[in-house]
Amino acid sequence: MPGTEVVGSVLMVVAIIGYLLGTIPSGVLLAKVMGLGDLRSIGSGNIGATNVLRTGNKKAAALTLLLDAAKGAVAVAVGYAMGGELAAQVAAIAAMVGHCFPIWLKFKGGKGVATYFGVIFALAWPAGLAAGAIWLVTAGVSRYSSLAALLAAGWTPIAAVLLGQGQIFGLGCVLGLLIYLRHWANIQRLRKGTETKIGGAKT
Repeated sequence: MPGTEVVGSVLMVVAIIGYLLGTIPSGVLLAKVMGLGDLRSIGSGNIGATNVLRTGNKKAAALTLLLDAAKGAVAVAVGYAMGGELAAQVAAIAAMVGHCFPIWLKFKGGKGVATYFGVIFALAWPAGLAAGAIWLVTAGVSRYSSLAALLAAGWTPIAAVLLGQGQIFGLGCVLGLLIYLRHWANIQRLRKGTETKIGGAKT
């Protein structure tokens, strides 16, 4: 059995790696490379795939979604390789924090939805599939990306338990809380009926 100091050191290294992976601003970089302008001055100013879509470039939006999810999945994979389940969950939280609060962008990052799906799928793919299904159904019916993200984050911990993936219940709750905090302004607009639907100009 490794000592407490060794375990602590591994978790610290994993957290740092996870955070740095999470800080990679996929949307900002793609928008710049593809000549779409500064993503932070477009639409809502958010760096995620939903705002990239507002540039009218569906390819860039899809790539942003995949890359933001991938960095979360890679962080989890690194965690598993270095320290097993606990390290993987620490890496997942760190990647989410990195995406939402990237040091390179003065801690003004995205809302974490794609990265959330990436880490959940990597940690427990059945729960990841459930999260994706909840998002797709909600978005398809309501046309609200934010509402879809909120319901997915809220129900995924419960779905994980029902699917025999109870080991991520606590983590799902923590990450879900972060998703809700990052969507607080969206929640207020949903309550007022002023939230823009998918394809709209703003969020």
